[in-house]
Amino acid sequence: MNKTKRRVLVATPQNTGLLFIVILSALMAFTSLSTDIYLPAMPAMSADLHGSAELTITGFLIGFTIAQLVWGPISDRLGRRLPLFIGMVLFVIGSIGCALSQDITQIVFWRVFQAMGACIGPMLARAMIRDLFTRTRAAQMLSTLMMIMAIAPIIGPLLGGQIVRVASWHAIFWLLAIIGTLMFISLWWLPETLPVERRVKASIGSAFGNYFSLLKNWKFMRYTLCVTLYYVAAYAFITGSPFVYISYYQVDPQHYGWLFAVNIIGLMGISAFNRKLVQRHRLETLLKIAIMIAATAAVILALATKLQVGGIVLIAVAVFIFFSMNGIIAATSTAAAMDEVPEIAGSASALIGSLQYGSGIISSLLLAWMSDGTPWTMAWIMALFTVASALMVIKKSQRSAA
Repeated sequence: MNKTKRRVLVATPQNTGLLFIVILSALMAFTSLSTDIYLPAMPAMSADLHGSAELTITGFLIGFTIAQLVWGPISDRLGRRLPLFIGMVLFVIGSIGCALSQDITQIVFWRVFQAMGACIGPMLARAMIRDLFTRTRAAQMLSTLMMIMAIAPIIGPLLGGQIVRVASWHAIFWLLAIIGTLMFISLWWLPETLPVERRVKASIGSAFGNYFSLLKNWKFMRYTLCVTLYYVAAYAFITGSPFVYISYYQVDPQHYGWLFAVNIIGLMGISAFNRKLVQRHRLETLLKIAIMIAATAAVILALATKLQVGGIVLIAVAVFIFFSMNGIIAATSTAAAMDEVPEIAGSASALIGSLQYGSGIISSLLLAWMSDGTPWTMAWIMALFTVASALMVIKKSQRSAA
């Protein structure tokens, strides 16, 4: 009888409903929300904390990258729900620490701590989808999650811009602490997706050996590297755009959110379209087309900023095209990679997320060290790494043909 009751609590493809999707989407949104909401405040934070605000993103991504590698094997052995509860507690504590910070060193430290909890949400959301669904269906579900989660980076900068108008940037992190608390409460309605009989039986220590197996698995790594390189470019815009739009082009911080939000609307539209495309076309084909379009847009952006033509309008249009392709690139590459290693989905999702979001460390450091006060630095970083991602797709196609 007890065994029957325990099995009822485990999710299946048939008994997951709207609430399940909404909670997973909110978990997926934690990364973007944790960063995007204070983007309009970054110039003010730099002045107030007497340091480079880009380092707060660097610190967050360092914590995000390292912590995922720890939580992945833990979730494969202990299940998905317990790590999620622990993660929300860490996120709330880190958010409070950020709100109370008085200098750049303090806030970078607490951003690392905050990321240790925030990383669990998107990592386990991907793993839970793979627990329940196979390749094509998983790509559809990931596209659905991306459509819903895209609300966060739309609302985040808009909300952050309004908060900065009436309060200091500290209030933004108090709000994140409240959101984290509400998310903790919502987890009580989230079922387990990894039943006891499917969990990794080896010790957690030995489970870390999965990462070496994954790194040697070319079929898995080729998809992972594609999305990783693309996200280096994406984070170049996320980190650099407040200074390009607000400082260089003198856009009001409260209006910056609209320029950022339009890109997410494009992502949502392409994600919705991608749900139908994955039923008719191979994931590899969709990924190749999407990354080539993104690379073309990024190269045009770099050339225009170098030649100083087109102004803010051309930047906005090129970035819109680039970001819209994320609706296909992230879903197809992640689904294809996870399909290669379903037996260790937690560790695989952790490695994907670690490389994907950890790639932003490269962007934020390059911007902090090499920015010349113009949009050029942001643009060439985007172009360089998107082209590198496109080359990975071409390399994949050549290997497949061979």
